[in-house]
Amino acid sequence: MSALEELLTKIQNRKVLVAVIGLGYVGLPLAVEFARAGFRVVGVDTDPRKVDSINRGSSYLPDVPTQALAPLVDSGNLTATTDYDVLAGADAISICVPTPLSKYKDPDISYIVAASDGIGQLAHAGMLVVLESTTYPGTTEEIILPRIAENGLQVGRDFFLAFSPERVDPGNSVWKTRNTAKVIGGVTPQCLRAATALYGQAIDQLVPVASTRAAEMVKLLENTFRAVNIALVNEMAIMCDKLGVDIWEVIQAAATKPFGFMPFFPGPGVGGHCIPLDPHYLSWKLKTLNYNARFIQLAGEVNSHMPDYVVGKVVDALNEQGRPVKGSRILVLGAAYKPDVDDVRESPALDVIRLLQARGGLVDYHDPYIPSLRDEGVPLDAVDLEVGLPAADCVVIVTNHAAYDWGWIAGHARLVVDTRHVLRGIAGGARVVGL
Repeated sequence: MSALEELLTKIQNRKVLVAVIGLGYVGLPLAVEFARAGFRVVGVDTDPRKVDSINRGSSYLPDVPTQALAPLVDSGNLTATTDYDVLAGADAISICVPTPLSKYKDPDISYIVAASDGIGQLAHAGMLVVLESTTYPGTTEEIILPRIAENGLQVGRDFFLAFSPERVDPGNSVWKTRNTAKVIGGVTPQCLRAATALYGQAIDQLVPVASTRAAEMVKLLENTFRAVNIALVNEMAIMCDKLGVDIWEVIQAAATKPFGFMPFFPGPGVGGHCIPLDPHYLSWKLKTLNYNARFIQLAGEVNSHMPDYVVGKVVDALNEQGRPVKGSRILVLGAAYKPDVDDVRESPALDVIRLLQARGGLVDYHDPYIPSLRDEGVPLDAVDLEVGLPAADCVVIVTNHAAYDWGWIAGHARLVVDTRHVLRGIAGGARVVGL
């Protein structure tokens, strides 16, 4: 029996041990789905706090309720460890580690390299490895493949390697790991067959593509599409402001066209791990091929400028009230990068706060999900909303959490810069300035 046939049989009979490296927003939900499908799963992470929390059956992610995690831990289907040596006994490994950018906007794939080195030392015949971390096209074959193959194993015959981009949307109550279609590309047809056999047990719909490079490019296209369109509508908002036109009315009217238009909405910037970062992976890769991805770079410039634009709105709004920014008390509502999550990765709120502080503003913030920003390099703790809002000279709405009572906010604030268009049509005493 070939290594592939043996692996497929073990997958069918739920006899494989699945290891998930990286237990963050991508890895933990994936580990839970594999465990729910009846596989034994071990999560590997360098953070002992995450490992201890999982082994207690307690979740640290809103998207993975404790009541869903605990039974899987109690049954023994899901465990966690900081010890890479467990990979020696794993039949399938999913790599879900962070892929940040360096301060020069170059890809930092050090976590992928570290995971690959660890796997390479413990790889064995019949093993399946799938990279899920977002990265530039070519990473799977250029970085992971040689590190596993250096011990003499042949890809497609002795071990199997694939790329399947994560499509996690934190806070989304409808689309979760299981019911979001999963793109998979293998280094060889045999690799694709092994990966689809495993993921098909835990994911409702699979989308096979011809190669790992194609799968890597799919993820970058998805998020570059969003980044470019957000940049377009952000620039349209600036242009509409100069022309005295309501951008929100323009978008609403344009969206009535039943074909050829998809509405995007302006805001204070873009955040999260994907949109601010992923297009730079593609841009960086193309630079190595002597191609300048001008469209991507321009979109990044527009989106990264939006916190400055918001601060300019605050300055103008306060000036019209006869107040300088320096010495004014300013309350930022929402620190998360999107509504109803506790995720501040690349959040434009952090830039808005820092820029206002640099101008001498006395800045407070409130977020129902984030009690402190001290770990993010911003020395602030959230204030009590009922105290902080009436005392503020200006309120800046950055994140439109559903928990906020917008009617109460409009009724108790004096001046509001509303970057999310949430106070439109709400009566109150506040003077409201939009983007």
